[in-house]
Amino acid sequence: MPPPLDSARPRSSVEAVRRVLAAVVFVPIFYVLVHDLGPLAFFGLVAVAGMLAVGEFYRLYLKEAPWTWWSWLGVAATGLFLGSAQWPTLTTDRTVLLGTVAMALCMPLLSAKPLRDALTDGMVLMMGVLYIGLPLSYLVSTRGLPDGALLIFFVVLVTWAGDTGAYVVGKSVGRHALAPVISPKKTYEGLAGGLVLACLMALVARAWFLPTFSLVDCLMLGVILTMAGLVGDLAESAVKRSGGFKDSGALIPGHGGMLDRLDSLLFTGPAFYYYVTIVNHA
Repeated sequence: MPPPLDSARPRSSVEAVRRVLAAVVFVPIFYVLVHDLGPLAFFGLVAVAGMLAVGEFYRLYLKEAPWTWWSWLGVAATGLFLGSAQWPTLTTDRTVLLGTVAMALCMPLLSAKPLRDALTDGMVLMMGVLYIGLPLSYLVSTRGLPDGALLIFFVVLVTWAGDTGAYVVGKSVGRHALAPVISPKKTYEGLAGGLVLACLMALVARAWFLPTFSLVDCLMLGVILTMAGLVGDLAESAVKRSGGFKDSGALIPGHGGMLDRLDSLLFTGPAFYYYVTIVNHA
């Protein structure tokens, strides 16, 4: 179960060490999966992460209640949705969406709960697939583009830089709350720090491994991905706060749950895909 919001404490040095160790373990694995093992390995990574994240999303709604049969259906539908991006000839995203919507609307016929509660369960089932499965499918599609591995590194690095810059600057000099009701610790100063570091990281990535991007592309993407990542972070914060939780889970030591790690990418992934396919014509 995710830790309750009331149990939140300032991060200790032990938590900081855990965060660093988790990053040391994960980064090389991520690099090998994306760069060396091809699109299928990356799909496997995204599918596992997505299904874990949607499971955490349902647990935030269910709270102390045990998992229900429709939770497993939502996890399976998320996997199918991601599979439709990897193998569009086998099934389409429209087919998966139609099946999910039909299941959600038929929930009153399949559940012993009162009508209102059964419909609410159905909407949560559908929301999990749309909130997590749909955005992550854009990462799978991005990996399938020319230079897909490099594009994935770019969007992940810039997203990470925006998050890190916002956290460090906000914690150091943040004074003016950006969204006090949803996430009191986020500040306008932190947002500015995120924008600066994201743009710098985009320029570094261009010089390092993606020279096809222009300086304008890097500056535009630094801004777009930081703002999209902020929306993703706030969206997840709203979901967690509504349920009274600090983290979506405790899967990753020092980092919380899988959904906590993906929240920004759920919005930066689609934004980046549309930029490189429409504006940059990848």
